[in-house]
Amino acid sequence: MTLFQAIILGIFQGISEFLPISSSGHLVLLQSFFGITEGTVFFTVMLHFGSLASIIIFYHKDVYKLVVEFFKMIGDLFKGKGLRVNNEYRKLDMLLIIGSIPTALMGFLLKDFFEGLYSSIISVAIALIVTGFILMISEKMATGKKNITGFKYIDAIIIGILQGVAITPGISRSGSTIVGGLLVGLNKELATKFSFFLALPSIFGATLLKIGEAFSGGGAVLNAPIIIGTVISTIVGLFAIQFLITMLKKGKLYYFSFYLWILGGVIIVLNLFK
Repeated sequence: MTLFQAIILGIFQGISEFLPISSSGHLVLLQSFFGITEGTVFFTVMLHFGSLASIIIFYHKDVYKLVVEFFKMIGDLFKGKGLRVNNEYRKLDMLLIIGSIPTALMGFLLKDFFEGLYSSIISVAIALIVTGFILMISEKMATGKKNITGFKYIDAIIIGILQGVAITPGISRSGSTIVGGLLVGLNKELATKFSFFLALPSIFGATLLKIGEAFSGGGAVLNAPIIIGTVISTIVGLFAIQFLITMLKKGKLYYFSFYLWILGGVIIVLNLFK
C-alpha cells in the first residue's frame, strides 16, 4: 500500500464513518479500485480506531462523564447499594450497554455471513441503495421529541439491532442508528449523540478482535502509511461529525440519499457490463 492510497482511504474513512454513506462500503470499493489485497484487515481496523478517536475528542466532556459514572455505578454494586441509575449519564450508560448486546450477538452469530458480503461489489452497491431509501423515509417520518427521560430500554435494543444490521458493507452504521433513534421518537440531538456513543463499544470491541486476528495471522505491520491514514481518519472525522450535526439540524439528512443511489447504480451498471 502506497502513502497516497493510505491518505485517500483515511480521508474516505473519516468522512464515511460519520456521514450516513457507509464507511465499510466505501473502503471495500476503494480497496478494490486500488487493487489492495495485503494487510487490509489491520489497516481497516486502524482506520476505524481513528474514527473512535474522533468521537472521544469531539465529545470528550460527555465521554469522560460516561466513564466516571459507569465506574461509580459499578462501585455502588460492590458496596451493596444496588444498581443505582440516578442521573442521566448512568441511564445513558445502561442504554449503551443494552443497545450493544444485539450488535454483539449479531456480529458473533452472523460473522461468516457478513464477512462473505465483503467479497461482493454488487451486494455493497445494493446495500448503498437501500441505505439511501432508509435515509429518505426516515427524514419524512421522524418528528421525535424524546429526551433522556423518555428514552426507553426497548428503544436502545431496536437501535442496537439496526447497528448490527449495519455490519453489512454498504449499510451505514451512523445512518441506521440515527434513523433508528429518530423512528423510536428521540429528538435529533439525542439520536445523534446516542448513535456516536453506541459506536464506541462496537468499534473498540471490533478493533481488539481484529487486531488479535491480524497479529496472530502475521498481517499486522505498523508502517508509515497506516499511521498517517489513521491520523487523517481522526482529523477528517472531527469535521464530518460537525457537518452531520449541521445537516440534521437543517433536516437535510435525505440529501445523502441521492449520492448513495447514484453511486450504487453506477457500480451495478459498471459491473454488469464488465
